[in-house]
Amino acid sequence: MGKGTAEFIALNVAILTVSDKHTLASDTSGDWLKEAVSEAGHQVLDRAIVPDNRYRIRAVVSSWIASTDMQVVLINGGTGFNSKNSTPEALLPLFDREIEGFGELFRMVSFEDIGTSTLQSRAVGGIANQTLILAVPGSTSACQLAWERIIQDQLDARTRPCNFVSHVKKL
Repeated sequence: MGKGTAEFIALNVAILTVSDKHTLASDTSGDWLKEAVSEAGHQVLDRAIVPDNRYRIRAVVSSWIASTDMQVVLINGGTGFNSKNSTPEALLPLFDREIEGFGELFRMVSFEDIGTSTLQSRAVGGIANQTLILAVPGSTSACQLAWERIIQDQLDARTRPCNFVSHVKKL
């Protein structure tokens, strides 16, 4: 995978942390994602924390999908295998098209770090109303892994042979 000759395009991003315990003051994963997105040259337009409740998650993500200026939504948390985790259930009904390969690729690269425990990761991705939505586990290390190995390149118009920039809302 390489970089082509296209120019970088800054995207508008929202970050959602799904957690029953964190606040903005203690959200190290959300902080890390916000910094990484900004350092890559994108704009973080909004950030929120919601409890692990599929309807609360869906309400916040739906407002960003409906927005005319939001192009990417990055979600951390609520993707585990225990019965309380509901991020995939919140998102799947919203997707116009699921990106099956996102979860598969995340689990593949995660396997290098955590072995077969990656089976319990339910990372998901999709497109809704020309808004790219990617959900990963809530640990800071999982956010770093997803950003550095997958998401950053896919949010870069110069990545060849393809990336998701051409699939998001044009502003």
